[in-house]
Amino acid sequence: MKTVSKNNLSAIILAGGQSSRMGRDKALIPIQGIPMLKRLAILAQEYTTDVYIITSWPERYQSIIPPDCHLIQEICPSRKTQGPLTAFSQALTHIKTPWIWLLACDLPNLTSPEILPWLTYLETVSEDAIALLPRHPKGWEPLCGFYRYCCLDSLQHFIDTGGRSFQSWLRQQTVAELPMRDRQVLLNCNTPQEWESNFRRLG
Repeated sequence: MKTVSKNNLSAIILAGGQSSRMGRDKALIPIQGIPMLKRLAILAQEYTTDVYIITSWPERYQSIIPPDCHLIQEICPSRKTQGPLTAFSQALTHIKTPWIWLLACDLPNLTSPEILPWLTYLETVSEDAIALLPRHPKGWEPLCGFYRYCCLDSLQHFIDTGGRSFQSWLRQQTVAELPMRDRQVLLNCNTPQEWESNFRRLG
């Protein structure tokens, strides 16, 4: 089965969170000696030549990311406008590829063997679906999946009318389900306790 080519795919990594529950910047936590954000950027580069990182602190990450990644300054006029949905919308305006792979910066279990099968599913997504995402009991998993660039108009309209929730926006859209062989790859770390319980072996 065919996979989407590098020319048709970009990656956006969200690195704008405050990491308040973790007590330190999650993007800088080392995985086998490599900061988590850098590790994810290198991983994304295996599948696309266009990797974008959107963050409120580009100067914090400039020295650790691969030199050919693009840093985007996140603009947050107020606390009400902060969040992954608005960051995604801002980053999308820099991109023109048909598909975008959206990733949170804190996915320690994500590895290449899990990703390659995902790209084959993109070729089978119906034309009316704006995204290919894993599903969980409470809805869609929006921060480790694929979106069509054409979703930008709908996304911006949703935000302009006061929307801030990924789940609320996705409930208004047609979304295809991304099959998952191992849901552990979606685990992230939000607290020191979660890191100790689930990811310390990776440090």
